[in-house]
Amino acid sequence: MVLLSSSPSLSITSPNYRYSPSRRLCLCPISATHVVTPHHIDKSSLTISETSSEDQLWAAARLRVRSFNEFKPSTFGIQFIENGEDRVVVGTLDVNQCMSLPDEITGMKPEGIEGQFARGYLSNVCVANELHRNGLGYDLVAKSKAVAQKWGLTDLYVHVAVNNEPAKQLYMKSGFVYENDEPAWQARFLDRPRRLLLWLGLPGNQNW
Repeated sequence: MVLLSSSPSLSITSPNYRYSPSRRLCLCPISATHVVTPHHIDKSSLTISETSSEDQLWAAARLRVRSFNEFKPSTFGIQFIENGEDRVVVGTLDVNQCMSLPDEITGMKPEGIEGQFARGYLSNVCVANELHRNGLGYDLVAKSKAVAQKWGLTDLYVHVAVNNEPAKQLYMKSGFVYENDEPAWQARFLDRPRRLLLWLGLPGNQNW
């Protein structure tokens, strides 16, 4: 099932899967009846929505910890209970409505005062390793675009490491294009791979 939280973020959940966004979006299966193992998933069992409970937020956070730090799947539980049913978060991302994110390249669109309320950033995009190559990342990003447009955003950005080819392909497939890249000195100072800034104009944007 995919969820959103109050600082825009998304997640996906399913019987064994879920996704969250600042607001958090989560992707989850409808019920968690079996173990998450590498395989294709029946997408009819997934829901994408805004996170609405503390349990959902914790499950999404645990998915991120185990994914971003390459921990074993069994290390952190990503289950939660909703309406008496066991659910699992299998994907998550955050939608941030703001001028800029800390320690990141700032987008240039829209210009002027509109940038304070019409610019947004995706962050913490994550899908359970066992379910990569099932199109869940694309589904999460598609949902986030709809959420951003509903909020009145006209320009959406995402940062991606220059050496992260799968992520770059995902965002470009979703319509993002190159706008800027991080100076090498800044990446060295922050001790991380250099990042690219990708931009997407949402429907209603005069430049879209």
